[in-house]
Amino acid sequence: FDVVHKIGMPEGRIPLSQTAIYLATSAKSNSAYRAIEDALEAVRRHGDLSVPLHLRNAPTELMKELGYAKNYKYAHDFEHNFVAQEFLPQEISGSCFYSPQDNLREKEISRFLERWGSKYSEV
Repeated sequence: FDVVHKIGMPEGRIPLSQTAIYLATSAKSNSAYRAIEDALEAVRRHGDLSVPLHLRNAPTELMKELGYAKNYKYAHDFEHNFVAQEFLPQEISGSCFYSPQDNLREKEISRFLERWGSKYSEV
């Protein structure tokens, strides 16, 4: 709606129309809604969990000694910018919050996730 304020009418109706058409014809899914609800439920159930040590920054020697950043694998150093490592706290390790639905766009996402084998193949 900011476009109408910036360029005024009648020209502002064109990007508004384009936006309405884009939204009306886009794939419909509640996967994102379900994913955030599942993630929030995990937070309600498990509370405030610790960030895994390998994901923590280690700017000091003490932090390095405590195991911060140990065995961290930088995804961009690996093929397809992916490395199979756990990013969730141990208590919810292996949890899956997003499940693609059976629509064209999410089938594409599903195929994309399958490239990474067992880490996301159940999605």
